[in-house]
Amino acid sequence: MKKLNLGLAPYIPLADMLVETFGKECEVVVHDLTDPEHSVVYVANGAVTGRAVGQGFEHFVKDMLLMGGGERDYVANGFFRKNEKLIRTSSVLIRDCEGKLIGALCINLDTTRVVQQIEYLQSFLPKPPQQDKASPPEGNRVEDMVLSLIDNILAGCDSRLLTREERIEKIRFMDTRGIFQMKGSIEKVAERLGINKVTVYSYLDEARGKR
Repeated sequence: MKKLNLGLAPYIPLADMLVETFGKECEVVVHDLTDPEHSVVYVANGAVTGRAVGQGFEHFVKDMLLMGGGERDYVANGFFRKNEKLIRTSSVLIRDCEGKLIGALCINLDTTRVVQQIEYLQSFLPKPPQQDKASPPEGNRVEDMVLSLIDNILAGCDSRLLTREERIEKIRFMDTRGIFQMKGSIEKVAERLGINKVTVYSYLDEARGKR
């Protein structure tokens, strides 16, 4: 088992405390983002989404982009579905004393039953007017997070020695985790891999075709 980053150690009891506070429908996941593909280092009450130690991060990059974590290190009260459950999620980034991104703490709440009750009550009320969706906000904090994750995903790799299949697999992982939703991420990945962005797009198309 990989040794726990000491900077993340204080968040382990915090995860347990949050679960005890909010009950069995709460799950807390601690991530080590220096190892993005196996970032999960601790899970309190993994029964909510089935998260387990050794898995990679999933949705919080998309949450940061879509929910506006531009000038702050957290987002709160997003939603995603998993295992037929509607999950309310909040995430905070963890930095070391030098400001380097090292981890994240994510709180997942199973709100399925509550939302079902709300939807039932709302069915008796007039429907609100539809509003245009705003463009996903971007900012310094989110950009820093995504660029750090790209570096961490490719850390330890000599791009010159990676096979075509290995490059496609790295790009597939980034794509499924929302990395390419940020403007400029394609160029960053191309730079790190020592290839042009047209090749990255080609690999991305192939990766998506394999899902």
